Amino acid sequence: MWRRTYLLLLLIRVYFALSPSYLHPDENFQGPEVFGGRIFSYPSKLPWEFTTDLPIRSVFPLWPTYEVPMSLLQWFYTEIGQGSPPPQFVYYALRGVMFLLSFVLEDWAIYELVPSPRHRRATVVLVASSYVTWTYQTHTFSNSLETLLVAWGLVLIRRIVENKHSSFFSYAVLSFISVAGVFNRITFPAFLLFPGLQLLPYFKRRPTSLLAFLGFGLLFTSIAIFIDTSFYRPSTSFLDIIRNPIITPLNNILYNSDSTNLATHGLHPHHQHFVANLFQLLGPAYIAMILSLFSWPIVPSWMRNTRALSAVSATVLLSIFPHQEPRFLIPCVPLLLSCVRMHRSRIFLATWIIFNAVMGFLMGVYHQGGVVPAQLAMRSIVESNTMAQGIKSHPDATVFWWKTYSPPHWLLGPQQGNHTGSIDTMDLMGLPGLEMIQQLDSVVPRCPYSSPIYLVAPTSATFLDTYVSSSSLSSPHTPNLQLYRLWSYRKHLNLDDLDFGDDGGLNTLNRVVGRRGLGVWSVRRACK
Repeated sequence: MWRRTYLLLLLIRVYFALSPSYLHPDENFQGPEVFGGRIFSYPSKLPWEFTTDLPIRSVFPLWPTYEVPMSLLQWFYTEIGQGSPPPQFVYYALRGVMFLLSFVLEDWAIYELVPSPRHRRATVVLVASSYVTWTYQTHTFSNSLETLLVAWGLVLIRRIVENKHSSFFSYAVLSFISVAGVFNRITFPAFLLFPGLQLLPYFKRRPTSLLAFLGFGLLFTSIAIFIDTSFYRPSTSFLDIIRNPIITPLNNILYNSDSTNLATHGLHPHHQHFVANLFQLLGPAYIAMILSLFSWPIVPSWMRNTRALSAVSATVLLSIFPHQEPRFLIPCVPLLLSCVRMHRSRIFLATWIIFNAVMGFLMGVYHQGGVVPAQLAMRSIVESNTMAQGIKSHPDATVFWWKTYSPPHWLLGPQQGNHTGSIDTMDLMGLPGLEMIQQLDSVVPRCPYSSPIYLVAPTSATFLDTYVSSSSLSSPHTPNLQLYRLWSYRKHLNLDDLDFGDDGGLNTLNRVVGRRGLGVWSVRRACK
């Protein structure tokens, strides 16, 4: 039974890994976007974390995760004489890499971390049934990598503590995990700080082990600093790297230590992680854990292990900082679920299945689900519209994105010969509707020329209804600009467009859910 259930959940994980939902801009702009322009010469726009004078993101953990598979794809297509691979193939290949990392490393680590053979299979199945495993862990997040590094850091700590004759290979692997974790995200030490205290008695008895661990750590840190400095200063010499290195974790700490910097990303109450974020990630499992706390003075069973210590202590430490997002706690999900023992309850199973099914489709299919398909189809949309308007040349096109997440530029792929001009992407984010129209009005040329200006926006935006093309262009109420829909994608929900204050609860849901979708419009003037 456990095996069949696990195989079914594995197929579900594959389905969500190949579903183009878009959970957060960081999953593209802090990973594939960085290397898409360098390896394939795709259009790319590096985020500010990589362009500031003191860069705060390291490429050391990104190199094996994204650059190596993308470079292999480029090499393969070059060998067969096809130039660069299509961006959609690269996109789904990276999703496949994240799926394999989750399937192999996460499940294996959880299997090792649960000491009881009786609970191991049930625990692996429970973790595999979480929507966080289906969605976040199969997306190209630094938080997803952090989850794997935290889990295997705990595995290595346990192996070293329980094995009195650990090899130097174990120290080397734990050092690499520690360095890669810190350079990946500065929140990583919060998860291993207290569990790592178990190593102190061991290192006290075996000082050579401590020296080996620190020696390997120094080696991997030097390599990481060298890679980062070479990336940000390609022409620098080896001596310059030694004299003036770029230490991205240090820059990250200095940046996040300034509350004014955090305010630009949004400030949250210190209890946000415990009150809202963990519940959003764990649902009924979190409620069951909270209810077990009322058994004091008896310590709940789920709190009596290193996994719970890692998750709870990290949540406490991360709650000190006022900027708190649910994805920061993704490493806690498999750790806490591995502590749950009430999953045989029918009520728990029913609520657990419903919760993860709803959240899985919401976050794994519909959440900003049209952004990636629209960007992948943009060149063909522009080419088809140019031909339909009878324009023989292929002018450059400007595409305005409104009320969506920032579109990944690298998904446009290479310009295909003379079939299309270049595509300029303009991100208007959540600009008010009238200001958005003013932006369009300032760039759409006068009649009778039809300019290749496009607008990508959610179909739930009722503000656009006034401007959508109708058959009565001679009406005195016809606006100056007209929108002609060229393409649409139904599986798209814009949760940032919820406006319960102005529209009311029912009207807002009818609009956002009932009119769900993402559209691409050609913007033209209402010429007579």
